[in-house]
Amino acid sequence: MTELKKAHRRPRSDGQRNHELLIETAKAAFHAGEIDIPFDEIARRASVGIGTLYRHFPNRDALIEAVYRSELEKLANSATQLAETRPPVEALREWMLLFIDYIAAKQVIAPALNALVSGTSALYAASGEIITTAINALVARAVENGDIRSNIEPLDLLRALVGVSNVAAAPGWEASAKRLVDILIAGMRAV
Repeated sequence: MTELKKAHRRPRSDGQRNHELLIETAKAAFHAGEIDIPFDEIARRASVGIGTLYRHFPNRDALIEAVYRSELEKLANSATQLAETRPPVEALREWMLLFIDYIAAKQVIAPALNALVSGTSALYAASGEIITTAINALVARAVENGDIRSNIEPLDLLRALVGVSNVAAAPGWEASAKRLVDILIAGMRAV
């Protein structure tokens, strides 16, 4: 088989499942505080061989980056899905709640992300653009529908949520941030 045909071949379904399983396994370990979990332990917990792990992720950095990208993709995809299935202000509220979950995941893997050999500036730059695009679209939709005031600045909403997470050293910050979403939504309502 030529290299060109190999490059265009879709991954096998079991390969795709293994890829996702490895990301979810690593994510669960990171959330449990196991940032330095050995590579072979991730494979064991995912019930795959170490060769399967290395086929998908040639090194630790690749796995950590994949976990981060997976969380970012979920957040980006949710904006579209929510906009298609929920009323505008409800879609915005639910996305903001998911954004808090994204911040929490990012905080857990931040030490590992910052240690990436390839650096994180390009990764973070792409995430900022994705997040900004998502919230801009959701806010515009809610304004257009008359649910919230037209003078709402989407980046201010993100700053408020990120600000709560930066004071997040104390346990329970996520619940506090999620309560803040309802306060923000109430304060944005059109009069």
